[in-house]
This record gives sequence, structure tokens and C-alpha cells, in this order.
Amino acid sequence: MADTAFSGTPAHTVGDLPAVGDKAPAFTTVDTDLNDVSLSDFAGRRVILNIFPSVDTGVCAASEREFNKRATGLDNTVVVSVSKDLPFALGRFCAAEGIDKVIPTSAFRSSFSEDYGVRLLDSPLAGVLARAVVVIDTDGTVLYSSLVPEITTEPDYDAALAVL
Repeated sequence: MADTAFSGTPAHTVGDLPAVGDKAPAFTTVDTDLNDVSLSDFAGRRVILNIFPSVDTGVCAASEREFNKRATGLDNTVVVSVSKDLPFALGRFCAAEGIDKVIPTSAFRSSFSEDYGVRLLDSPLAGVLARAVVVIDTDGTVLYSSLVPEITTEPDYDAALAVL
């Protein structure tokens, strides 16, 4: 179990993020066309997982926009966003915002939230995903892993991208 906060109220996750140096857990999420998206789909590429509660919040939307902007300059790297939003909502948001460099995915029917330790157990956001970033190398090794200490703040983009 890991500790974070939502608007200053303590919040706890179902487990811990994979640690730097660990093999990233396999996962399958669902894209906006209802296709499965798996970590194995990106073999040989680096993967940035932008994990967040819901694209319908200002901070989550901002992180999606920022990673989309920064993804343009990344070589051999894909940014995959993961939330429990339905794929239709993610698709509408990305279409309206011109998000085309990030792969938005939903963990609504997968074990991703448990496998990565990010499902919130308590707080008003219980059941959705905590805000976190995990960077995975071409061989599947975790290069960076960070649970954002306050869910209402954006992740440290520079720290996440510095490991690339």
C-alpha cells in the first residue's frame, strides 16, 4: 500500500508501483476503438505510462495535453495514458483537444490498477486510479516510477523524461 493525498485528505493505494529496476508488469488496457493495448505491443520501444484518475478533471486533462506536447520530441518512445474512464470519453476528449501523440487507454476491464498498485482504496476517489508516471525501457525494465504525492497536482514531467 502506498500513500498519496486528495486535496490534503490521505488516500491509499491497493499496492505499490513497480520499483526502478524491476520488470514492468504485463498489462492489457482498451483503446478508444475498444481494441486491446498490451505492453507487449511496444516491444523494443520505451513506454511512458501517464496514469491518472479521470480525463474529466482539470489536472488530468492538463497532464494529457502536456505529455502530448512533449511526446513529439521523443525518439523510440510511446506515451500511453491509463485511467478508468470509458474509452468513449477518452476518445471524445482527445478528439476535441487534438491529442494525437498519446495513446489514451482505459483500465475499466483489466487488472492494471492492481498489477501496478494504483487503485485508490479510500478518499472521495476510491476505486479510480491514483496519479502516477512509470517509464519503461526497451527491455521492459522500469526506469522511473513516481506516485504523485497530491493527486490534485501534475506529475514531474521533467523528472520522468530525464531518464530517457
